[in-house]
Amino acid sequence: MKLFFREQLPLIFVYFGQLFVIMLIYWLDGYRHIMISLYAALLSSCLLAGYLTFRYITNRTFYNRLKQPPVALEEYASPSQQAPLAEALQHLLKNQYRLYQNDLHHYQHKINVHTQFINQWVHQMKIPVSVIHLMIQDQDAQPFPEIGDELDKLRKGLEMVLYAARLDAFEHDFYVEALDMETIVRSVTSSQKRLFIRSGVFPFVQVEGEICMVSDEKWLSFAITQLITNAVRYTAGTNRKIYFRGYVRTSKPVLEIQDEGVGIPASDLPRVFDPYFTGENGRNFQESTGMGLYLVKQICDKLGHQVELESTVGQGTVVRIVF
Repeated sequence: MKLFFREQLPLIFVYFGQLFVIMLIYWLDGYRHIMISLYAALLSSCLLAGYLTFRYITNRTFYNRLKQPPVALEEYASPSQQAPLAEALQHLLKNQYRLYQNDLHHYQHKINVHTQFINQWVHQMKIPVSVIHLMIQDQDAQPFPEIGDELDKLRKGLEMVLYAARLDAFEHDFYVEALDMETIVRSVTSSQKRLFIRSGVFPFVQVEGEICMVSDEKWLSFAITQLITNAVRYTAGTNRKIYFRGYVRTSKPVLEIQDEGVGIPASDLPRVFDPYFTGENGRNFQESTGMGLYLVKQICDKLGHQVELESTVGQGTVVRIVF
């Protein structure tokens, strides 16, 4: 209603202005019948009010649509009155929505093609990495151990690219089942033994009894691997430990990963889950990509898990996954 009156306000002013001018002309011409003039003005005003009422009723949906934008893209205008403005608005929105859908499908197809290419490329690259690893696994002389370490980094980088590309199609690539926490933790830490040995950091697993959690083993293992990589990367010195604690908090299983690293500055904590954010530590540790914690948060959100992070500079970082 307010939008309608705001639009018709110039017409109302012009109408009363010209009505005043006409009455003034008659007055200057010697016409002195005030009551007849007022009666004519009243009739004319009633006609104006009738016109405005008819105009508002026939275009009510038009003004309501302009005042209350649709919440979803599919909610384009569908007015019940067949007024010209309402029909034109509906036709315009339908055409715009159709053009938007066409563009959306076009770009979605390009993204799908790009994602498929990335997946195929990663799988192709993983094959020569595995072959090279097999060729040097029995070689202890220099520089074969260093080559093995670099191959591990390359393999983790390829896995990060693969999992990041699959996030958009997460619902097509996960399997939820009951998992034993200690089994998962020991399996992941065992797969990262080369990283622990090379860095002089050792895992310490402490799970209170048999704790069962519901999750996807593949995605969860990847998330824990990212947390291990971060914990080792930001742990300075040797003979340090990374603690894996499993317990139940208010009937919810919790996996806690604590390192003895450099810690995260308080100013960086609000942004640690943002993509590509490396913060102050990223400038000191050149291998930081800013994607590890981002992927962990995205994966846990999609699995329905909660991620908590606490850190103190110089003492280390604690990350909890609440199932």
